[in-house]
Amino acid sequence: MVKQRVEQHIMSEGKKKKKKKEVSIPRPACSWVYFSKEFIKEYIASHPESSGLKAATKAASDAWKSMSLEEKEKYTRRAREVWDGYMSTNLARSPKPRKQTKLVTRCSPGRLFNVLQHLTSEQQDAVKSMGFGSLLGLRCRTLRRSLCLWLLERFNTTNCSLEICSKHISLTPKDVEQVMGLSACGKDVVNSGPDDLISDLRNRYNATNHGISVRFLEDRLAALEAGEDFKRSFVLYALGTLLSPTARLDVSPSFLHFLTNMDLVHQYNWGKFLLDRLVREVSRFRQGKQQAVGGCLLFLQLFYYESISLEGSSARGPSSVPCLFYWGGEEITEREKREKALGGYGFGEVICKEKCHSMELSDYRDQLDALPIGTIRTRIGHCAVLERKLNEEDIPVLVETQSVVCGDVDVVVESVKVPCRNREYGCNDALNLDICIWNSREHNADWS
Repeated sequence: MVKQRVEQHIMSEGKKKKKKKEVSIPRPACSWVYFSKEFIKEYIASHPESSGLKAATKAASDAWKSMSLEEKEKYTRRAREVWDGYMSTNLARSPKPRKQTKLVTRCSPGRLFNVLQHLTSEQQDAVKSMGFGSLLGLRCRTLRRSLCLWLLERFNTTNCSLEICSKHISLTPKDVEQVMGLSACGKDVVNSGPDDLISDLRNRYNATNHGISVRFLEDRLAALEAGEDFKRSFVLYALGTLLSPTARLDVSPSFLHFLTNMDLVHQYNWGKFLLDRLVREVSRFRQGKQQAVGGCLLFLQLFYYESISLEGSSARGPSSVPCLFYWGGEEITEREKREKALGGYGFGEVICKEKCHSMELSDYRDQLDALPIGTIRTRIGHCAVLERKLNEEDIPVLVETQSVVCGDVDVVVESVKVPCRNREYGCNDALNLDICIWNSREHNADWS
């Protein structure tokens, strides 16, 4: 009886069709791989006393870096030919949509919060002078990962918007300024350039191919005075833990490109940089290029709290900007309880009203209103261009109030000292504002 059952089991197993394993053709190698194989083979043959493959690979890397583009062309052409053949025989496969039940991210507001608690008054002043004074008011120590995951599923990276509550809510640098207190205008932050310009900084911060160690930066922040090295270390640490973390544990060494001159840090458009990096990191995650989600997820979380009003609650919790100052552990816990009571996220109402921003331009407008009528344009590194044009319908009024009928026009450029756009966050620098004024030489004429 037992023998019969064994035979039946063997027969049934044989009838089962085995699944064919999908044979995948490996992707072609890059030009460096072709060069290194050739170089290492020759190096080992000519250096029998070498310590093995590690030394040969190091020598190949040094040789590759010193080669010109013309010398690399041989290997580049070979790699391109192999790649073209691969693409012609293999159709590009679209990446599978990633379904994730647990959020993995390097965005850690609590880690930055702990460092901020140990800063001296001089170091806090140094942080303010760079335009990062709003971070000193950070109260949120943990991310609500369930909310962040819910928002990431509704984050449209193509047009940078959130699709929630049956509406498309666009995200702009001004929103970053309102929520995080970072300037939303100024020079673009460029994190690329020749490596030789930052080679000294890479050595100073022990930067490897993986990046700059976060723990190394923590040790430097605890030991440094409020000098240039402290400022650079703080910006790197803030970017790597909160504002622009990557999928790795370390801080990207490419950030050193815009930190060579620390006197320019307060002039950058950090709002645009934070938003661009968030879009980039989320896009890479969805393409399957990384396991963790990078970018400032705290911004998405606080933006949701600010943009969605729950039934029976006020349209807006905080009374001051940035919103970062308002949302602490207790406020977030209370908000999450209300969300749960309504059945989850997305059951509130989108706030449709003009948002207030952290920087009012009234100071600039007051200065402009006191100047002669004409075309006035400001050109400062980190303020939006303010412009008033002379409209034709305004001319009769100007004639009556200014007693100017017609005449030749001269352009005069005057320099006016104005405060930095980040003045409300501790930056006390004054900038030279070039103003173009129309001066008219009057003579009698009739307006018609």
